[in-house]
Amino acid sequence: MEAPRIIAAVTRVVRDVGIAEELAQDALVAALESWPRTGVPDSPGAWLTVAARRRAVDLVRRRESYARKLEEVGRGTAFAYEQEAAPDPEDIDDDLLRLVFMSCHPVLSPEARAALTLRLLGGLTTAEIARAVLVPEATVAQRVVRAKRTLATRDVAFEVPYGPDREARLGSVLEVIYLIFNEGYAATAGDDYLRPGLCEDALRLARVLQSLMPKEPEVHGLAALLELQSSRAAARTTPDGAPVLLKDQHRSRWNQLLIRRGFTALARAEATLPGDGPGPYVLQAAIAACHAQAHTYEETDWPRIATLYGLLAARAPSPVVELNRAVAVSMADGPAAGLVIVDALVGEPALRDYHLLPSVRGDLLERLGRVVEAREEFVRAAALARNEREREFLLGRTSPSGD
Repeated sequence: MEAPRIIAAVTRVVRDVGIAEELAQDALVAALESWPRTGVPDSPGAWLTVAARRRAVDLVRRRESYARKLEEVGRGTAFAYEQEAAPDPEDIDDDLLRLVFMSCHPVLSPEARAALTLRLLGGLTTAEIARAVLVPEATVAQRVVRAKRTLATRDVAFEVPYGPDREARLGSVLEVIYLIFNEGYAATAGDDYLRPGLCEDALRLARVLQSLMPKEPEVHGLAALLELQSSRAAARTTPDGAPVLLKDQHRSRWNQLLIRRGFTALARAEATLPGDGPGPYVLQAAIAACHAQAHTYEETDWPRIATLYGLLAARAPSPVVELNRAVAVSMADGPAAGLVIVDALVGEPALRDYHLLPSVRGDLLERLGRVVEAREEFVRAAALARNEREREFLLGRTSPSGD
């Protein structure tokens, strides 16, 4: 949970994300050795960060003249390390954003930027990243290793760029924040369906970007999307952590403050739209807004959502977008219409191991009264699901009663 903040703070000192990751792991080893004797400190994250920073300063001392390095990192910061002061949360937040921009540097390919940032900031495993971007695990592992090596050999600065440089990295920055949020919103693997810490980090970074780039509609669009999606968090699981479908959620538990923030961000996005119309994040935020505006599931404006997904598919085509469009079309025009779209995706290589494809197909078949076929699809989806909660939920749908 603390790894991204620690890595970001240490990267400021050593200017090498690979080394920073190793020092963060060293700090954890030190904690495992010390805490059983001394007890867990009141602020474990601060303890780990100070321990990792100390090792970073020691490394700098060994590599270069201490006086020379002090001029680079700042005398006050070095003294703070020496005094073992707890890190300033605001500095850590800034460091996280710097790490995002550093990991999204143009010297890296777009694919490498996403993989590295999800690894460092999202704390995702190689397998989880592979599932998120629909590529083999070995490919992700190679991208991460090569990205770290490239940043180190090119001596990429640990900073938030300005002007054209910032704009050049913006698309990748938005993508990785979006992917981090998605992993928190519906965890790929593990025993918990949600990972709230990832959602909170992604939302905070989106809000910071809004202040940095107030004239960028896609920045506001992403912030709006994350605000609106976050508003449902309390209603998305049962007290024991099982998933709750959108149609079964108690909307009284949706966070109205986050919904208002989402509407405000969406309005800002729409006020700054370019001539070629809304981008992918603004479109997704508009879809989320349709759900937030509906007082009940039955009142949802599904025709508008289907239209918005059509625009999204044209602007940012992908098999996952098409699958989501199929759901919206099924609600607007009936399950048979949605099934036509889903069946066209069955042979899509990127969705071969994607559990939501048979899950959606099973739901449509069930609505059409083809119960036996539907159960077969739910069994297939459960076999592909790597999140324990989701697997249990899908297996529950294979029983005659559907529970």
